[in-house]
Amino acid sequence: MMEAPDVFLPTQGFMGVPNRHELTGAKAAVLGLPFDCGTNAQRIGARHGPTAIRQQSLALDRRLFGYSERDPLTELGLVDCGDAVVTSGRIEPSFGAMERATAHILDAGAVPLAIGGDGAVTLPQLRAMETRYPDLAVLHFDAHTDAYPIEAERHTTATTFTCAAQEGLIDTRASFHIGCRGPVSKTGLADFAGQLGYRIVDMEMIAQDGLARMAQIKEELGARPVYLCWDMDFFDASCAPGVCEPTWGGPTAYQGLALLRSLAGMKIVGADINTVCPPLDPADMTAHLAATVALTCLHMIAMATGD
Repeated sequence: MMEAPDVFLPTQGFMGVPNRHELTGAKAAVLGLPFDCGTNAQRIGARHGPTAIRQQSLALDRRLFGYSERDPLTELGLVDCGDAVVTSGRIEPSFGAMERATAHILDAGAVPLAIGGDGAVTLPQLRAMETRYPDLAVLHFDAHTDAYPIEAERHTTATTFTCAAQEGLIDTRASFHIGCRGPVSKTGLADFAGQLGYRIVDMEMIAQDGLARMAQIKEELGARPVYLCWDMDFFDASCAPGVCEPTWGGPTAYQGLALLRSLAGMKIVGADINTVCPPLDPADMTAHLAATVALTCLHMIAMATGD
């Protein structure tokens, strides 16, 4: 594996934590993935997401009122490894760099919390996770399945979970796409995802009783390792407009965060928050909400790893 100094670029630390790649004593580490495929005709810029999320994280306090009195940054010995060395648009070398950076954190026994980047950044992380967690389940919160049929290009933001299934990286039968809705470019996408083994909890199901659905998933997965993928367009476009593909009809910030908080107690072994597009993010509120999602994930990781 590439030596750590060649894997990471130094950055501002998330919520001011130390920026270093040496992980002795760390139970979790932040990793920036400043990459986008660069193929969207109108909404490019997720490569700038990690910088914006880190900047907005400085405005957050560590504890979550009414949910957790913990200080997860201290409990987890959190460090920020900086950014993986990637070049947007250069998919294969960038995927390799992201996989190596994730593997470095896993090798140290820490839980990686990645901030992207577009939806393609999840695949190289799952490649790093697969050898360590062969029974890995994924909870993918997104307005889209990202499990589209592969046509002209194998690696796009729409094929992340198609590739993950075909490469055998995760247990698709225990993995869920949550929050799917809105306009799509293909027919039969739900059926195609089902053929790959995934289960869909669409926005209609969430609207009926999302917390009950989360409780069912939590009970079913039990103590098995879970990777949490959170695409910011899961939220309604009214509260997260600065994303690569805003989609109306989603949860409010309160509703989305409540769904996330309800999963406390699961064995989260990795997570990413992706698709913040700062050039399209008025007042940086999408990045601020993404930083809050990341902080909530850290509380959940601390709950799972703490005494």
